[in-house]
Amino acid sequence: MENNELTRRSFLGIGAAGALALAAPAEAKKRIPVGLELYSVRDMLAKDLMGTVRAVAAQGYEVVEFYSPYQSWTPEYAKDVRKLLDELKIKCLSTHNGRNALTGDGLKKAIELNQILGSKTIVSASPGRVQTQDDWKKLADELTSASQALKLLKMRVGYHNHQLEFRELEGGFRPIQVLAKNTPKDVTLQFDVGTAVEVGYDPIAWVNENPGRIRSMHLKDWGKTEGYKVLFGEGDTPWKALLEAAERKGGVECFLIEQEGSRYPSLETSQKCLENYRKLRMKG
Repeated sequence: MENNELTRRSFLGIGAAGALALAAPAEAKKRIPVGLELYSVRDMLAKDLMGTVRAVAAQGYEVVEFYSPYQSWTPEYAKDVRKLLDELKIKCLSTHNGRNALTGDGLKKAIELNQILGSKTIVSASPGRVQTQDDWKKLADELTSASQALKLLKMRVGYHNHQLEFRELEGGFRPIQVLAKNTPKDVTLQFDVGTAVEVGYDPIAWVNENPGRIRSMHLKDWGKTEGYKVLFGEGDTPWKALLEAAERKGGVECFLIEQEGSRYPSLETSQKCLENYRKLRMKG
């Protein structure tokens, strides 16, 4: 009897432990990597790209995002950059591009460079010349076509907003809503937060309105007194609730700090922003 009871208890204990082990991953909160949009240190990057990427990695950033000048790189130079990224154990998950990267030879070149860098998302960060709602719908068509081509390569296309997209324009439409409505859900809506805050659009509402599509978020702050010169976490953005919404409903896969400039040199600014981000996350 005693041995049977011990065996039964052991079995129940093992079963309970196994159930807890199986439940733990589902309950664990996925940690979202934090990176830097390298436009934040553009003055340093223009002088010494490799040295600047090293400095950013040393600060503790896990991801970097290259912006449009990268489109002029040769494949050989992109391979050198990828070698550096691998050495530093940081990643490039996305790049910023002009609208020309959505079609034709521009898309082919973007695909080639992004594949070398290990990037999975080609983000269009400029609408080009647009005026009417039909112009924005045409851009949505280009994003959709690029998305279909990239899907075959297990890549994505994205769109990065500025102030313009969140403003209500003549005719009573907001461009960002036109783009969201007229593109498939696998088109990433890379959310530049500060620009929406500046024009008075509720950033949490935008995330909740587009579940699963805010896979990438630019943590750019904005404040009434300093504008975009304010450091991350020191402006008017409700960051704690917004980041929680991005994780809970937005489908965010990466946070990218972006800074237009501040009262500090650019590398010091990126360091201070990262420190503020970590403090905020620790409080959460």
